[in-house]
Amino acid sequence: MNDVIIIGGSFAGLAAALQLGRARRQVTVLDTGLPRNRFAGHSHGLLGHDHKPPLEILAEARRQLARYPTVRLVTARAESISGAIDDFCVLTGDGESLRARRLILSYGVVDQMPDVPGYAENWGTSIVPCPYCDGFEVAGQHWGLVWSGPQSMNQVRLFHDWTDTLTVFANGHDLPPDIQADLARRGISVVNGRITEIDHDENHNANVRLNAGPPVAVDILFAHPRNKPSARLHESLGLATVDTPQGVALKVDERRETSVPGIYAAGDLANPLMASVTLAISHGATAGISAQQSMLV
Repeated sequence: MNDVIIIGGSFAGLAAALQLGRARRQVTVLDTGLPRNRFAGHSHGLLGHDHKPPLEILAEARRQLARYPTVRLVTARAESISGAIDDFCVLTGDGESLRARRLILSYGVVDQMPDVPGYAENWGTSIVPCPYCDGFEVAGQHWGLVWSGPQSMNQVRLFHDWTDTLTVFANGHDLPPDIQADLARRGISVVNGRITEIDHDENHNANVRLNAGPPVAVDILFAHPRNKPSARLHESLGLATVDTPQGVALKVDERRETSVPGIYAAGDLANPLMASVTLAISHGATAGISAQQSMLV
């Protein structure tokens, strides 16, 4: 029997495996090889790995985990989970049945791209979600923001640390008068109409076409599409969730334990505040250490 099965082998899952491997705990990591940030050319803000491709960082992490004999990395999808603390059973898509005393869920989320030509194709390059991840590289340039709701005003305030030139695309939203007045006071232009296409040319990274009026070109476009967990295992387990402006996240305590004893969660799947490689690694390490300590006798 495994001590821990980790479902999801990106930054959070591998960070948990590292802590457990160093504690000589028997660990199996199940991963499909589709991390959320695979579309990004570089990962920024990660100490010691700034401006490296995320897939390159993950590949190096897997090579480093190979020195721990109790850690097993398996390319497979977890299809179902049954059992309870000290005796969980995970059935993989390959038909393998694995047992473990503890589980760590780190299978992340997938972004739900709107049905707009060019949106998915430019995601991670000219359309990005996070100024901490990509803001420095385009600081001082003309930014665009696709309005997604009241939370977008927080982004407007945040962006000021990187640029003074911002255009807000209402994209069908009816902005309240007080928000419109605040944006006008800040000198931020608002473009009405729905976005119908996003392309780029040799001068601009994002050329935003609308159902009314001329296209508007910006150097980078920030957007926050809704997301959903990349698997539904938490639903079958009855785990508690919290609502976020972009979707749902698993509810965890300070030790990253979910509402079901013996099941921990880390990474974007259990972070309602913001997506970040640094936070994913931190939360993954915490989940791994907490799972290990919960098995002490």
